[in-house]
Amino acid sequence: MEVHWSDMLQTQPIVSKMVMNSINKGRISHAYLFHGDKGTGKFTLAQLLAMSIFCQERTGVEPCYQCRDCRRIQSGNHPDLHVIYPDGASIKKEQILHLQKEFTYTGLESNKKVYIIDQADKMTDNASNRLLKFLEEPSQQTTAILLTENSQAILPTIRSRCQMLSFTPLQSKRLEEKLQEEGLSLANARLLTAMTNNLSAALEKSKDTWFAQSRKIVVQLIEMLQQNPNEVPIFVHTQWMPHFKERVQLQEGLDLLLLWFRDIVHYHLDESSELVFVQHREKLETGSMQWSLAQVTDHLQEIMHAKRKLEQNVHPQLVMEQLTLQIQR
Repeated sequence: MEVHWSDMLQTQPIVSKMVMNSINKGRISHAYLFHGDKGTGKFTLAQLLAMSIFCQERTGVEPCYQCRDCRRIQSGNHPDLHVIYPDGASIKKEQILHLQKEFTYTGLESNKKVYIIDQADKMTDNASNRLLKFLEEPSQQTTAILLTENSQAILPTIRSRCQMLSFTPLQSKRLEEKLQEEGLSLANARLLTAMTNNLSAALEKSKDTWFAQSRKIVVQLIEMLQQNPNEVPIFVHTQWMPHFKERVQLQEGLDLLLLWFRDIVHYHLDESSELVFVQHREKLETGSMQWSLAQVTDHLQEIMHAKRKLEQNVHPQLVMEQLTLQIQR
């Protein structure tokens, strides 16, 4: 999906204006640190900045999107734009050394070079120290863009050499509207906004049959908790666990469960405009009659506790069995 500066201005007005201003004045910083929650557009803005730096046919700040440089950046194979991702759990010293080696060569298209380090907080100590040396010898034509959700985990000496730009969480209403513009129903747009807070991730999820099935299974579990509590252990064993096989998938199932119980809170408080599962109002009403506001609040705490247990490697089936028993109490 082609993203323009006008799109970024709508989602991240402050950081976009600051970067656009730098481009206009020809004062692009040699190092940026973009920090903010997942899905706030850090990588998109980094890529757009790279296009504005390399594009030969630029109009003001806006790249042309058609030239060879723009097309190569969009397809991820521009020879003078390097992107580093964690290799497994971390970004290693060797990756930074390789990057430095690449930068000793003259630019293939021009003398400009840009590198983006995604999840920069995952750098090992050795990688961080290596990068620090690299940042201390800035070349006039080099731009570093570090992306992170956790700027405090980055060496203060690295932070001090970067222009730090803080990305604000996306406004959910705006994202919901954008998803509806892309053809999603209100119900789907609202649920995916609550799950991702990220346009591209939400659109990807909307086409995911596994996720569609996940929603059905969560609603079935709720119905069973309300109507046939004796059958819940069998349902967990035969339906829930085979679907949510990986821990990360089970976390997503629990996130959906959290949203459901939050909806019951909204129902109790007469905040129907805040409902996420808008197509299940009757079931939510039934839930609000079955569980008091105090009970629902307890259930939300129990689900959060179950999510923490999963992170601590407690056996997933045991986590689910304990959770459903607590909700039935």
